[in-house]
Amino acid sequence: MERRLGRFSGFGIVSLRKDLMSGLIVGIIAIPLGMAFAIASGVSPQYGLYTTITAGVLISLFGGTKFQIGGPTGAFVPVLLAIVLSYGYENLLLAGLMAGVLLLLMGLFRLGALIRYIPRPVTLGFTSGIAVLIFAGQIPGFLGIEGLSKHERFLPNMREIVEHLSMADAYGMATAAISLAVILLVNRFAPRLPALLLGLAAATIAATLFFDGQVATIGSAYGAIPDGLPEFRLPEISLERMTQLLYPAVIIAMLGGIESLLSAVVADEMTGTRHNSNKELIGQGIANIVAPLFGGIPATGAIARTAANIKSGAASPVSGVVHGVVVLAVVLLFAPLASRVPLAGMAPVLMVVAWKMSEYRGFVKVLRTRTGDSLVLAATFLLTVFTDLTIAVTAGLALAAALFMRRMGGMVKVVKVLPDPETRQGKVAPHRVTSARDCPQIRIASIEGALFFGTTKAFGAALRDIAGQAQRVLLIRMGGVPLMDMTGEANLAELVKDFRRRGGTVIVSGIQPQPRQMLALTGLTEEIGSENFHEHTGGAIEKALGCLDKSVCAGCKHFAFRECAKLSGSTERTLNRERVAVR
Repeated sequence: MERRLGRFSGFGIVSLRKDLMSGLIVGIIAIPLGMAFAIASGVSPQYGLYTTITAGVLISLFGGTKFQIGGPTGAFVPVLLAIVLSYGYENLLLAGLMAGVLLLLMGLFRLGALIRYIPRPVTLGFTSGIAVLIFAGQIPGFLGIEGLSKHERFLPNMREIVEHLSMADAYGMATAAISLAVILLVNRFAPRLPALLLGLAAATIAATLFFDGQVATIGSAYGAIPDGLPEFRLPEISLERMTQLLYPAVIIAMLGGIESLLSAVVADEMTGTRHNSNKELIGQGIANIVAPLFGGIPATGAIARTAANIKSGAASPVSGVVHGVVVLAVVLLFAPLASRVPLAGMAPVLMVVAWKMSEYRGFVKVLRTRTGDSLVLAATFLLTVFTDLTIAVTAGLALAAALFMRRMGGMVKVVKVLPDPETRQGKVAPHRVTSARDCPQIRIASIEGALFFGTTKAFGAALRDIAGQAQRVLLIRMGGVPLMDMTGEANLAELVKDFRRRGGTVIVSGIQPQPRQMLALTGLTEEIGSENFHEHTGGAIEKALGCLDKSVCAGCKHFAFRECAKLSGSTERTLNRERVAVR
């Protein structure tokens, strides 16, 4: 029964009490954020509240973690603003719906695990870049500058601000300063209280009492926030519009998937639970399909609100449902009051969110390493700020992959070895190979590291060098090769064919399951001969010794193997004298 209940297992009266309290707290936190993110994304504030209500409830009901709180987030702000500027609000709704379908399909096809392979420097880079864009976007609001043209790129927006600094308004700056001061003071001395909401409340009271009519409010800029339920409305759908919006939809889906699963991982770390990534994507998909039908913008898991939910004592997904209901109650009962919130008072809200979102400590920590990871971080960050998120993430992933291949290429080692006669088991070692002790007929190569397209060039050159002019046997020890791809197999196959063409025999020892399967699938096992595969090096050496040309062994002074004395016709005394000479 507990397994069928899943995320709701163990739910009871005690859990309900905890969920009601945590849902109330997070709902209060979500109200100013919902409006602020909507305004920053270029749409009316009520649409952020509608998103919080619909997506917040659905993500909690159908997601893959107990504690996820969903809604509009800062990560979406630059992306959604660019879509609104290019396509308009109506098309944003359709793009969000399409993104929901993509997220649903990603979950159904179990692609959730793939997103977890995005390197930390890439996610940290684009998250910090988005934080810079959000912070910079609030500078006009903080200065009380109204009516600026918005652009998709960072530099044109900064140029716009510089050119209109003379329009800065003292009343607006005073309102913003009051909001910021209250937020910082509450965070410092009363962190359990909803600092963002109190900051907005203080700014609203100050603007109403002292600056009435002097600063722009939500009501004066966007009209009064409706105090009823959002209206159900199906976006206009056509093949032409869907084709046009496919690219924005993919961006929304990818960013939403990454952000929601990052939030789920944070929740796991805080609670010791384990989320279901594919189910989480399904829940995100359902929420983003439904939210646009009520005017909502794209939503995802909100890391800060999810953390607040856990810290407030949440016990089940019911807390997320309660948080959506709380926002709905505020819309129904207090919408007229929300319309009086000054826009200048909202700017500090997003500035504080951007600062927390930047993860500056982690950012600086990675940069100070001065490694390939710091290069990936810097590239992703700068491209996010100065180009767009798609270019940034693509370039970051490509750079991370290139650096990974370079590292892996340097980790592949191919060395020539021979048995060490001073050990009881006769273990092979590279230091036993010298100019005076190197069998002219048998070459033993020991390989360590993955053989894939990024490492095969170095591997192939080293192995050919070891094979040299040996005429009889090439023994390849592959116990240290955990992985082989088709490029690695092709490189090995070319060398095997070349060696066999010269009349030699290739013997393989200690091969691991994945490389063995790869050789079997390509037919290289049959080419080498299944009888030439051995589990241990000792058995492989015995096989190799059976392939020798005894006439070459006669009179040989290398004594690379214990059997060489007999094969060369030397006496024990001669053998000992030769060994001393070798040392």
